[in-house]
Amino acid sequence: MIKLSTLVVAISLALTSQAQAEQTITASDKAIKLAKDTILIDTHIDVPYRIHENWVDVTKATTDGDFDYPRAVKGGLNAPFMSIYIPAHLEFEDKGKSYQLANQMIDSMEAIAQRAPDKFAIASSSTDIEEQFKQGKLSIAMGMENGSPIEGDMKNLQHFYDRGIRYITLAHSQSNHISDSSYDIRRKWKGLSPFGKELVTEMNNIGMLIDVSHISDDAFYQVMDLSKTPVIASHSSLRKYTPGFERNMNDDMLLALKENGGVIQINFGSSFVTAKAGSWGKQLKSTKESVKKDGTKLSKDFDAAYRVKNPYPFASLEQVLDHIDHVVELIGIDYVGIGSDYDGVGDSLPIGLKDVSSYPNLVQGLMDRDYSDKDIKKILSGNLLRVLKQAQEYAKKH
Repeated sequence: MIKLSTLVVAISLALTSQAQAEQTITASDKAIKLAKDTILIDTHIDVPYRIHENWVDVTKATTDGDFDYPRAVKGGLNAPFMSIYIPAHLEFEDKGKSYQLANQMIDSMEAIAQRAPDKFAIASSSTDIEEQFKQGKLSIAMGMENGSPIEGDMKNLQHFYDRGIRYITLAHSQSNHISDSSYDIRRKWKGLSPFGKELVTEMNNIGMLIDVSHISDDAFYQVMDLSKTPVIASHSSLRKYTPGFERNMNDDMLLALKENGGVIQINFGSSFVTAKAGSWGKQLKSTKESVKKDGTKLSKDFDAAYRVKNPYPFASLEQVLDHIDHVVELIGIDYVGIGSDYDGVGDSLPIGLKDVSSYPNLVQGLMDRDYSDKDIKKILSGNLLRVLKQAQEYAKKH
């Protein structure tokens, strides 16, 4: 057993080492200016569920989490898609609670805009985002993570569109009534359900983006066959760097995404970026299970003690940039953006990208890799805005 004092010292040293490493990443004035002078869209930030679980006023500086208004301003973030996340629990999927929870979280986003109208505004279109940027306001766009709140009724699709939802992640960590999940070994539908296939068409017609993050490979290719508009992967990274991790996208999927005209928004979570982080998590889980099998009760500081002996292999900014590079090299600059998963991946964020104040570090990294200002702007928002506008135009005709 590790003494508490020893544990505290070890954790302190580890955090100090990490902090020192992050201090070596310094964005230039040009990178900071480019981040702030450009519309910067991040398609996946989990503020709604964070404040649903433990309310805090993100219109002001906060001491926890990855997002608040001052840090967003510092980082140049002005158009986050707030994730209306519905856990993949049976109580939500089967007992009709998804619809209620989704509406409550949308209410919480509207409350932020109403509480600080000088800082925030709800955005439901590309035009809103562009106009609010000119006004110096932070746009709150919304996406729904897990289509469970549709509850098998197309009327609910219209309802959530009217409430400002502009993309739906069809499933989350378990298969639902719409689609199989990449995490769920039970492939109930072998892709999309019959209702899910109808939903894709209706989402096209209404101007709702289809998000292929989280769904199974079979479901992904069925969406590709059905969708008449570009889709997004709102917070996914590449299987090239995480072999066997179906939650990420492989090269064949990227090629299909290019043909569709869609965009992959790179997830910053370390386990999405590097295989070492994913393996670490599996080993921790296995160790816990072994301890339980021996009849030993897990101590409250078990995870912290484990980290002391087995430091978490945080991804680096450079490794995140490698994901962007590979997309660009394989399918081109027009098909990649940012979907950080801030407030959604706990303390697993890469060194140099720890919260929403960190985007200039990413911009600096892109500059150091000889990306032009024009191409950086495409990554920050241009590609996502193109897809959003195409979905809006298609809906006008249908």
